[in-house]
Amino acid sequence: MTKVLLTGGSGFIAAHVLDLLLKRGHNVITTVRSEEKASKIRDAFRSSVSSGLLDFRIVEDIAQPGAFDEALKIEGLEVVIHTASPFQLNVKDVKKDLLDPAINGTKGILEAIKNGAPSVRKVIITSSFAAIIDINKAKDDPSIIYTEKSWNPITEAQALESSFFGYRASKTFAERAAWEFVEKEKPNFTISTINPPIVYGPIVHYLNSLDKLNTSNTFIYEIMSGKRKEDTLDSRPTLWVDVRDVALAHIKAFELEEAAGQRLFVTAGLKSMRDIADVIRKDFPELTAKLPNLNTTQPPANGYKYDNSLTTKIVGPTQYSFEQSIDDTVKSLQSLGA
Repeated sequence: MTKVLLTGGSGFIAAHVLDLLLKRGHNVITTVRSEEKASKIRDAFRSSVSSGLLDFRIVEDIAQPGAFDEALKIEGLEVVIHTASPFQLNVKDVKKDLLDPAINGTKGILEAIKNGAPSVRKVIITSSFAAIIDINKAKDDPSIIYTEKSWNPITEAQALESSFFGYRASKTFAERAAWEFVEKEKPNFTISTINPPIVYGPIVHYLNSLDKLNTSNTFIYEIMSGKRKEDTLDSRPTLWVDVRDVALAHIKAFELEEAAGQRLFVTAGLKSMRDIADVIRKDFPELTAKLPNLNTTQPPANGYKYDNSLTTKIVGPTQYSFEQSIDDTVKSLQSLGA
């Protein structure tokens, strides 16, 4: 059993990480932004709370100096999994709402671990394919091959152009800051980053409204609910992965010594928005009337290429197929009233 601090425990990916950590017998302390969020998680994991395997710390604003100082005062803490970071594209101030929380939150927790948690030996950071993909190159350029060594060259000026660019920059700048911290400060811990692309999969965290869906699953919700019925869905394939495979990668990143110091580019391959609609049409015929009227024989458009063989060698292949991921997501959304 390992004692783990998980930040942002109420998030989409973090909720799956939390579930898997507890199932594997680890002792977890998770940070959330409010007591209300803590109570929802507490209700979902009552047995783990009562047995002492799950506890909570409130961190209202991860971008504030010293935000994690109190949360890290945990005797025998060995691992920190840092997932807390904004992923909302409808922001008003890119710097304030995206860049600062991501960068300051990451730098702040690494500094706090180094200064106040000497027992921590591994830090796992949830980054993104957004820190890998080059926004200056065409999405459908087949000459591009993205790997664990690829970096998004986005500038701060580009980041401020839109919230879409701002999100990608926030993940890029935060991850670069983490690697630079380790290189410069030589702390007592190693880091690994998890760099997933678009993440689909069932929702296990509390949602008070479908409007609060994570951005990736919003695509599926809009397709299945008729909100995109008149749209011509993009046939260009993009990389995707199931949230349960992403969660497992976080666990393996600290359980496997060979994952230390690595960027783990976890993906299950290339699929398009049209592919999502095709799966829903096939497996949920009762939703057909709400789906865009697509020519399913249209050949797929070209897309970039990828090679994540280093990641696969370390953590193994992904386990969830595209059809299973979409099916489980749709069922999850239906259970929430979609």
